[in-house]
Amino acid sequence: MNTIVSDDEWRVNEMNKSRSDNSGGSLRQNRPYILLMGAQLVSNLGDWLYLLALLTLLGLKWNATPWEITAATLCAAVPVLVGGPLAGMIADKFDRKKLMILSDIVRVFIVLGFVFVGEMWQVYMLLIAKGLFDVLFGPAKNGKLKEIVPHDQIDRAVSISSMIEQSMKIAGPAIGGILVAAFGVTICFYINGATFLSSALLLLGLAGRRLDDSRKDRSLEEGSSVDAKPSFWSELAAGIQTMKSIPIIAFGSLLLSVVILVLQIADSQTIVLFREIPNVPDGLLGWCIASSGFGTLLAAIIHLRIKWSALVKMASGSGVMGIVLAISALFASYGPFGVVGDVIIITAFFIVGLGAGMTFIPFQVVLQQRTPEHLIGRVFGTVGSLTTSASIIGPVLGGFLVTVYGPVPAFLLSGLLLFILGCIVIVLKNTIEQKDISEAHRNRETYEMTTIS
Repeated sequence: MNTIVSDDEWRVNEMNKSRSDNSGGSLRQNRPYILLMGAQLVSNLGDWLYLLALLTLLGLKWNATPWEITAATLCAAVPVLVGGPLAGMIADKFDRKKLMILSDIVRVFIVLGFVFVGEMWQVYMLLIAKGLFDVLFGPAKNGKLKEIVPHDQIDRAVSISSMIEQSMKIAGPAIGGILVAAFGVTICFYINGATFLSSALLLLGLAGRRLDDSRKDRSLEEGSSVDAKPSFWSELAAGIQTMKSIPIIAFGSLLLSVVILVLQIADSQTIVLFREIPNVPDGLLGWCIASSGFGTLLAAIIHLRIKWSALVKMASGSGVMGIVLAISALFASYGPFGVVGDVIIITAFFIVGLGAGMTFIPFQVVLQQRTPEHLIGRVFGTVGSLTTSASIIGPVLGGFLVTVYGPVPAFLLSGLLLFILGCIVIVLKNTIEQKDISEAHRNRETYEMTTIS
């Protein structure tokens, strides 16, 4: 048994060495990472074009009712909510490169289907279908990132990925607005299809993962036999079990979900708050969305410079968002208005974007660093389900509060709760980190005992 374990250890060391050799000591020289980020860039750009086109189609061309738009939102979210853990398990058990390419190719045809829709039920069906392959792509992409990037470069790799995402959040709506004005809605769907195809072609350059190596890696980390065959349900629940065994991930997931829920109380009702501002310019919302993207982009840069712990960064981000949301509510009621007021509200969105980045990015890094590679799909899938649940519940609560009390109290409540959450994390930080260290020692001892036996 000891000889077998030694061989397995040698194999895993060789795999890790291969990853480091791939990187060439720098992410800029890591060809697989460059290809993956290139695929993400074109795909993110296409997604923003698609979203703008879909909102224009439903809201302006078809004059969809609020309930129809809500139903469309749910159709897009339900696949992530229900299928996250299952998609994660699939991403962990099969070649992630092939899953990403399959997802891209299928989504080419799905988004082109929006060009020919004529009824709302057709839109709902396409949204569900696209959601199924969106949720399959996400865990596979995060797992592939862990495969091709050395552990000591994960922090920078995740930050760059976030920068790309936020850059496209800024550029996408602007480009989409120009295209819609010049050529109509359908051009955005065609371009989105082309971006998915381009993403698939870029991903062809990635190396596929050898499944026999994956099984060896898994058996070594778990201290179990290679031939052991866990049940379907235990495989499906592995993401939850892994999160429970790593306290910082468990608490971080809970915190992130609550932050999203509370943030969505206000964020989903932003347009209602804008109505409270006298003579608000028509283009102000677009500028605010772009400004929040710049804020999150800056957060990705700052994250690499500041050496605070992940929990401190998340607490700071939550607190900052809370303060700014509360101030924004008071501003909508009391001013100042006009050009000065526009600058203030755009700046507020920038700071909220900065706070959001400081909350989300450190957690993504911890998730990549601390999750075993063979389980990363399931963990990301489970976290996706939790955060999607929060993003559904939050707008419902926001709609209720705005209907009963108006937008200003809803924003004040959201801001206050976010600030309190940040304070709670600061108070509990040392306890959580100590528990995390103790659990890590316990897991290591259990692994060593299993390996020796």
